[in-house]
Amino acid sequence: MQSVRLGRRATLGFLSLAALAPAVAFHADADQSVIEPIQHLNDALLQIMHKGRSTSFNERYQMLAPVVEQTFDLQAVLKESVGPTWSTLGGDQQAALMEAFRRYTIASYVNSFDMYSGQRFEVSPSTRSLPNGEQIVDTHIIPASGTGHALDYVMRKVGNGWRVVDVLADGAVSRVAVQRSDFRRLLRQGGPTALAETLKNKSADLAEGTA
Repeated sequence: MQSVRLGRRATLGFLSLAALAPAVAFHADADQSVIEPIQHLNDALLQIMHKGRSTSFNERYQMLAPVVEQTFDLQAVLKESVGPTWSTLGGDQQAALMEAFRRYTIASYVNSFDMYSGQRFEVSPSTRSLPNGEQIVDTHIIPASGTGHALDYVMRKVGNGWRVVDVLADGAVSRVAVQRSDFRRLLRQGGPTALAETLKNKSADLAEGTA
């Protein structure tokens, strides 16, 4: 089966996404249990940025992978991106998609945060509450000079902790919405096998720096 490529919007990293963010959010007093996963993620990103391209992609991937897996509810993100088709897939198909999506997500971060030149992360001490109970943690990436970027995280209570279920670039656009459009197009064109293959190919491109 011919591989179907992910749309360009889904391959530009975490600072250039395109879709509407969740509706109205209200500021709330800080809950450190909501904020701590993002602080941990930012610390890990700074570590791989300091390592830079002089360290192999695989080594940086191995450093970041456990943090991403702890911070994100990757299965919830994938299910939302795939939509109703998810429940019709067999267990083996779901597992194959989950593994391909996990690697793609981690590889995207490693590829996007591959150089340190004085950047720092700033996390807001307060969160924004959504009507469904989810919280938004506002984060800014501040370069040594020039304009910073907002990279905000939608957090959902999972068990005793909070995990990321969406990422909002520049405070207003949703990664999940972009993935939803691209993933469902791929599923219509070639089914779960085409989607998994495309994610694997994309991960390989990111590792080689060709994406």
